[in-house]
Parts: sequence; C-alpha cells; structure tokens
Amino acid sequence: MTPNFRGKTIALIGGAGFIGHHLALALSRADAKVAVVDSLQVNNLLAMSSALEEVPNRELYLRMLGERLELLRRSAIQLYPQDARDYHALSRILDTVRPDVVVHLAAVAHAGRSNKTPFSTFDHSLRTLENALDWARDSGLERFVFFSSSMVYGNFQTETVGEDHPLEPIGIYGALKLGGEKLVIAYNQVFGLPYTIVRPSALYGPRCVSRRVGQVFIESALEGRPLRIEGDGSERLDFTHIDDLVAGIALVIARPEAKNQIFNLTYGQARSVQELAEIVQDHFPAIAIERGKRPDLMPTRGTLAIAKAAQLLGYQPAHPLEVGIPRYIAWYRTLVSGAPQEEAV
Repeated sequence: MTPNFRGKTIALIGGAGFIGHHLALALSRADAKVAVVDSLQVNNLLAMSSALEEVPNRELYLRMLGERLELLRRSAIQLYPQDARDYHALSRILDTVRPDVVVHLAAVAHAGRSNKTPFSTFDHSLRTLENALDWARDSGLERFVFFSSSMVYGNFQTETVGEDHPLEPIGIYGALKLGGEKLVIAYNQVFGLPYTIVRPSALYGPRCVSRRVGQVFIESALEGRPLRIEGDGSERLDFTHIDDLVAGIALVIARPEAKNQIFNLTYGQARSVQELAEIVQDHFPAIAIERGKRPDLMPTRGTLAIAKAAQLLGYQPAHPLEVGIPRYIAWYRTLVSGAPQEEAV
C-alpha cells in the first residue's frame, strides 16, 4: 500500500522524465503536493522536437512525451520548465515551493550517450546536483533523495550484489553517478543534510523514450523487425518495472529508517536478455532474433540484493518479467493501434 503524503510538499528535479513523471503522478495520488522542475531538454520534448537530433520513432516518442505532460496537467501538478543548471533560477523556484523533500533525478540517463558527450553529461548531472544540494543545505529539508544507478558497481564480482559491493564503475555515466553519491554524502557530513541514495537497474514501462532494451524489442516486434541482441544473449540484468521502483521511492520518502541510507531498488532477480527476447517472442511468434556485438564498455551485471530495502522499508516488488512485459506490450499496442489490452495481466 502506498503511504499517504497529505501535508507534504515534494519537489522533483528532472521530474518530467521517465521515472520522474511516474513518481510525480503516484505521489500526487497519495495526496502529496508535487512540484516538477524540468528543462524538457534532456531526452525530452525539446530534444525530440529538434531537427538537429536523429531520433528513431520520433513521432511516437513525441506522443509519449505529450502524454507525460498531459497527465501531469490533469493531476494539477505544478511544472516549472526551468534548466536546473541555473543556480539562481532553481533556487528561486525552490524558495517558492519550500519542499519538505527534494528528489534529484536530473541526468543524461543513458550510458552510451554519456560516453559520447561527457561535457553535457557532467553539466546536466553534477552541475544540477550541486545546485540542488547547495540550496538544500540550509533549507531544513527532511530528506534529499538522489537517484544513482546499479552502474556504480561496474562488473559484478558476485552473483548477487548488495549495497556494500565495491564501487568500480566503467565509463562516464557510472563514474558521474558515483561522484554524485559521494557529493550527497559529503553534504551530509559537512552540513548535516539528511539523504537517501537509490540504485535502480534496467527499468522498463510506459512512456519511456530512452530506448532501453525492452522498449527496443517491443518496438521492433511491432514493426515486424527482428529482435537484435547485443552479444550471445546470456547477459543478465535485474529488469525492474517502473511501478516497483515508484513504490520503493514512496517507501523511501515515508520511512524514517531510510534516512542516510543507500538502497538497491530493483526486482531482485536477474534474467538474461535472451529470456527477455523470448517473452516478447511469445507475443509476436513470427519475429526472429538476431545478434550483434556486445558494447565494450558495458559491465557484466546480475542480481541486485534487495534484502535491505525489504527489511527496513517493507519493499516488495511485484512485477517479474512474465507480468511486467505483457503489460508493457499491451500498453504499446493500445498506443500504436488503439487495440484492446488483451495481454494485460
């Protein structure tokens, strides 16, 4: 059950993104007053609308992005279209909103793109984070929640990885996420700012435009194209439905036990990319699978332990791939063709 947040004001920086808009809607349904700060630039409306950026399925993604904003509007969630890299503008907004909790989601949320554009990735990730932290340090904030990533672990050294696993990220994205974690902890050490750090993994669900593997598989299948696996298919990821992550974040915000803690928030069971492709194939039997080269900078991953989140927060994810992927496919079919959600579970 989602906690009730009546009387609590929560600001989401980068809150019009994939994770952010789902979280904003859930918190609003739980009676929180939610404010979203987002420039709509990074993997969002302005970038997708620009003729300068090559975007597969641009028109489809623009529809998804439009739906995000329409859902926020219908829920009466205040959207501040502001670039969080502007310290003074961000501070003015937060001074106006006076949040009890700040959730920092702003980032270039794509490892490959981060490696290609490190300056932009730094700017949108650490610059925005530093601005938010500097406002928060004297604000009397109840909690600063930072979205990190399972990529901070680098190559998994054990089959199941807990929060105390060594942090040896590979590439720009993971390095900046680890840098963000250290910065958040430093603000706690120096200024006493209460925090929680969360590490999600391999997210999927409606209105994602980041071209994550599940999204790409479903779009390929809908278009009658093969499902392209990068590598031999044995790569194992802890695929996590967005509804499970959002439920976990609600617990993080609500529970005092989450203060000054780090949590893996995933499904808690890795599955191979081959298994994911086969589940998609079950719904598109005529679609073939083809293979390509595995990216050189992609770490070897697996299951993230969620025992800490379960024990301290009562976190219980409910979407294995066999449940989450059919729901995702049903949503896509409705979006693309208006067909009834026959595959919904």
